Amino acid sequence: MKNYIVSVLFLAASIVVLPAIPVYFSGDAASGSENKETVSSAVLKEFVFEEEEAESNYTGKPYKVLDVSTGQVIEVSERDYVIGAVCAEMPATFEPEALKAQAVAAHTYAERQRLRERQKPTAELCGADFSNDTSKYQGYFTENQAKQFFGENFDMNYSKISAAVDEVLPFILTYRDEPIISAFHSMSSGKTESAENAWGAAVDYLVPVDSSSDKSAPRYLDEARYTKDVLKYQLETAFPGIQLGEDFKAWLSVTDVSDSGTVLTASAGNLTVSGNDIRLALALRSSCFDVRYEGDEAVITTRGYGHGVGMSQYGANSMAADGKTWREILEHYYPNSAVSEY
Repeated sequence: MKNYIVSVLFLAASIVVLPAIPVYFSGDAASGSENKETVSSAVLKEFVFEEEEAESNYTGKPYKVLDVSTGQVIEVSERDYVIGAVCAEMPATFEPEALKAQAVAAHTYAERQRLRERQKPTAELCGADFSNDTSKYQGYFTENQAKQFFGENFDMNYSKISAAVDEVLPFILTYRDEPIISAFHSMSSGKTESAENAWGAAVDYLVPVDSSSDKSAPRYLDEARYTKDVLKYQLETAFPGIQLGEDFKAWLSVTDVSDSGTVLTASAGNLTVSGNDIRLALALRSSCFDVRYEGDEAVITTRGYGHGVGMSQYGANSMAADGKTWREILEHYYPNSAVSEY
């Protein structure tokens, strides 16, 4: 057993009750599946507690998962679920401490979702905590899916991820004793974004923090080009009734950005829309972008990948490579929350 003293600053802050923030998984995961960025909800506490070493046989209460292909609800142990979630959400090549941080974030998401379903069941889940539909819920691989995904590297990668999960399985992130919205994304613009700017509701632990190392991540900068016809089609499809006018170079421009670089508002023809609206309309990698025009093309340069809120996976890996622990990573990206045994 190891004793850990966690310093606490107790904040007087009201709990932010968010609408069920959807789990936006639009190509934001750092893994090869590239299909998500999870959202799931926490205040500063100062406390002292003892951390038990994770027992190797700990499995926790099983989750109920709806298999959308068969309609069956299956039970999956917490251990197997968290291992499968990390396999789906973060590259196995990442540092062990980053994998542990991802495991805690993934476990926190699952616990928050389970609690939500107990309080207000979703009819289409048929009594399950969530489904394996990755457009709506956190990614998860069964062991067989992981075998197919990792191929000849399965034994090495699965063992590495399992070992990381076993070390942190009893722990989740909390805020006022409730599982937090453990949002994560592939890489930020160099500074993470607030939930308020991204989704319109302030959350005490989803606030901007430095993540400068993201600027060294693969494809941190990405360029997308749109011909006049393609841009016209995509804008008119996304925004019915939009009026674009004759001047092609006036069709799309950035009007306001946050300190983290997120486009807060943009001008699209005669409309004022959000950066996320443009991101979805044009299938951009992030809402941090610039627009310029070259001849008959609109050139959009994005920075980072994902919504930018919460933990940056590449940032977490960089911190781990610099010797930071999974606790330090989580404390950095989710300030004001607490690591709790649950």
